Amino acid sequence: MMRRLLLILTLLTPLLPAIGHQPVLAQESDAATTVEPKLPPPPYEPRLLRLAEIIGSIQYLRNLCNSEGEPGWRESMQALLDSETVGEPDRRERLTAGYNRGFRAFASVYTTCTASALVAEERYRREAATLITEIVARYGN
Repeated sequence: MMRRLLLILTLLTPLLPAIGHQPVLAQESDAATTVEPKLPPPPYEPRLLRLAEIIGSIQYLRNLCNSEGEPGWRESMQALLDSETVGEPDRRERLTAGYNRGFRAFASVYTTCTASALVAEERYRREAATLITEIVARYGN
């Protein structure tokens, strides 16, 4: 699981400047999917939840200010969900909820691109980069 996290976080790092627009929707679970026994969340879970929220926020803000749209963050979030939450529907739901919470938080405040929206987006990108660096440095063995 740590190798998958490291791989996903490595893939996310170059995407920090590029962001998408659509909220991530939880996928329906397949009845044939085997569910592993409930495991405790990994020690980096709080940071990962914060990262999911930040990705949602950045995605909304970048697309608000970029008429062409940027799907990179949504795709990265989907890849993170796919690799980190296999057989853990509760965890997948929490990460998806964090992403959507971040997306909706700025959607309720900004309806047009403003200077403050650009500043917020830049600050969130920096925080995301810091979180990714911390998670990989501490847990990415």
